[in-house]
Amino acid sequence: MRHLLISAALLLVLLLALLMPRGAAAIPSAEAILKAADEARGNVRGLSWEVTIESMADERVTGTLVYDIKARSFNVAGISLAPPKYRGNKILMLNTSMWFYKQGLSKPVPVSMRQKLMGDAAYGDIASTNYAEHYLATSLPDAVVNGEDCHVFDLKARAEKVTYDRIVYWVSKKRQVGVKAEYFTVSGKKFKSAAMEYGNIVQIDGRPRPFLSRIAMHGELLDGSVTYLNLRNPRIEPLPDHVFDLNLFMR
Repeated sequence: MRHLLISAALLLVLLLALLMPRGAAAIPSAEAILKAADEARGNVRGLSWEVTIESMADERVTGTLVYDIKARSFNVAGISLAPPKYRGNKILMLNTSMWFYKQGLSKPVPVSMRQKLMGDAAYGDIASTNYAEHYLATSLPDAVVNGEDCHVFDLKARAEKVTYDRIVYWVSKKRQVGVKAEYFTVSGKKFKSAAMEYGNIVQIDGRPRPFLSRIAMHGELLDGSVTYLNLRNPRIEPLPDHVFDLNLFMR
């Protein structure tokens, strides 16, 4: 009897293997999906881009900032290019720690990535994302965003220094990029949402990869205000260690 049960079990396994579609790939883990999405938002060995932050109200621009950003993995160095009164201001992010420096300060000042930069944009929004490591992901039912099938994840912060406590994040299954996000306070209140576009292309390991070109951020006040982060001219380039050295930050 025992031999018959073992034989039946083996036969069932064989039948299931035969019924499985040829070339069927294993379903990627949440971490793998998020890691691929992070890559399209700056998580590479060396990448530079220019970002223009525009805050708008009643279809009118109320403020503009321009930064030159250099990123290597999740370390980010930025210098302000405009407007003139902010030109030369610097930010440096090393993993989850961030500093700000401007002419006249005796040393860099620690800042929170959650601190407002302009409009609905925080300092952490202009940096690379590391959702795969900084957040614990729970899969939610799949959804469709603008005609694209998406994975949906509920992301909860693993550490206190990250930009957001909780994010619901939609990732395109086909393109492996984050296309929509909703941001929540630690108490569970939604306070901001964002839509992402990927009109840029970069070459990563010899293959073309979509790269972030715009984030549109909407607060929950329903006052018609919106903040745009427009990314231009992304380029893969080697970035030496001194770019991310806090001791050289003021030079």
